[in-house]
Amino acid sequence: MAEWWRDAVIYQIYPRSFQDDNGDGIGDLRGIARRLDHVAALGVDAIWLSPIFTSPMKDMGYDVSDYTDIDPLFGTLADFDALVARAHELGLKVIIDQVISHTSDKHPWFAQSRQDRSNPKADWYVWADPNPDGTPPNNWPSVFGGPAWEWEPRRRQYYLHNFLIGQPDLNFHHRPVQDALLETMRFWLDRGVDGFRLDTVNYYFHDEKLRDNPPNPDHDGPETYGFQRHIYSKNRPDNIAFLKRLRALTDEYEARMMVGEVGDGGQTAIDIMAEYTLGRDRLHMCYSFEMLSPEFTARHFRHTIEGVQKGAPDGHACWSFSNHDVIRHVSRWAEHGADSDLLARQAIAMLASFPGTICLYQGEELGQTETTLTYEELTDPPALRFWPEVKGRDGCRTPMVWEDDQPNAGFTTGTPWLPVKSEQAARAVSRQQQDNDSVLAAYRAVLAFRRSQPALRWGQTRFLDLPEPVLGFQRQHQDGGLTCLFNLSPRATSLELKHAERLLGPSHATLDGQSLTLPANGFAWIEGTSVRVAAKE
Repeated sequence: MAEWWRDAVIYQIYPRSFQDDNGDGIGDLRGIARRLDHVAALGVDAIWLSPIFTSPMKDMGYDVSDYTDIDPLFGTLADFDALVARAHELGLKVIIDQVISHTSDKHPWFAQSRQDRSNPKADWYVWADPNPDGTPPNNWPSVFGGPAWEWEPRRRQYYLHNFLIGQPDLNFHHRPVQDALLETMRFWLDRGVDGFRLDTVNYYFHDEKLRDNPPNPDHDGPETYGFQRHIYSKNRPDNIAFLKRLRALTDEYEARMMVGEVGDGGQTAIDIMAEYTLGRDRLHMCYSFEMLSPEFTARHFRHTIEGVQKGAPDGHACWSFSNHDVIRHVSRWAEHGADSDLLARQAIAMLASFPGTICLYQGEELGQTETTLTYEELTDPPALRFWPEVKGRDGCRTPMVWEDDQPNAGFTTGTPWLPVKSEQAARAVSRQQQDNDSVLAAYRAVLAFRRSQPALRWGQTRFLDLPEPVLGFQRQHQDGGLTCLFNLSPRATSLELKHAERLLGPSHATLDGQSLTLPANGFAWIEGTSVRVAAKE
């Protein structure tokens, strides 16, 4: 199973919010290990851990100050080894986040680099002289607002930070930086991790000439970052050679994989995914933010999948509807659902039918909704800076809910770092565990059905020309296949079929002769690909 990742279901764990076992209100590795039975029972293949490395936590671990140790908030290296052993015992692969485009400003490398221009780490970060008038060297903005440059008086230079001021960007043009990062990744491979999720993989290199980014004529959003086309501050062609070095490293180990986060959308993301996964000496797969958007139409899902298939024919896609950076999908798409439970059931049926690897985010198997927070409850830097126009990411990061009759829904005996509110606690695992009609039961049933269907795991995909709100496509593998139909609407719809024999899987649709009724947010898998489908007039 060297390419186990090609049909994998990956479950993302946000460690701060999964399970707290020491009562400090923050999730930890021992808590994750204790709750892995729940994850394995879903029928997933791997877990992805968001950052657990030593960090001052200005960006919740995405600001690393030691790449080869565990932050005490989460435990110890021994706890990590025990977690990996338990996961492997349950048949789960372990993927860890690698945040290597930047470090924390508390990292020893940066502490040395900022001292002067002649120390051994002087060139490890992106430093630049000011303009004659003292302003930053170019117009690059930070993703989190303001300029991407911060003045360092000791060097009398600016340093680049694509994100927070406390997240200085590493200088990948300096070969020793690459060498050092590769060795930190080898450290985790030697400890038995099965793969890496590469955060902001298209941000590694910058334009050495520091040219200004041009304006983006298509931008109409509220944030300032979108006002530019970021052709010089990221997405640089130099990245390919480093990705090949990464691939050579993982290829030294058996059955390891890398998935890169492409922080762009539209055609740019497709072009990058094609470039980064070309051949067999770069990344194994990439994912973009296209399906993490508010769009919920048949055209959007078809356009996204076909765009990758045509634009990145060598690539292997990884799809998800939610993660730690966006509003949970049952809340994001609420207007398209008859209720959140129906929407949640349809979402997993649809995601499990898409070609490629799929990724679930903790709590979505409970139909978890976005948590509404007050300003006083926030911890996320963008929300604290731009409230109320920007609500931030805390609403999707609130703790996992386990037991509905326990304080904080069983997440912690202490005070949770983000609140557990009654609307979220009502969806606890204990309340859904024995309910055959729960969202949790639906997730288990759909993932079991996916495992039983080679066409859903490896099949070719052909979309059907159907009017909104119906999404239809066929998956064909060798002699078997399925016709997959989804009603993306809170109202029932009917379709006329030809050559339809029988429904398969856990569907609430009804097939009466050659007439198919899809209820609100309904879906159906029909045996075979000779089925012909048309909307009822």
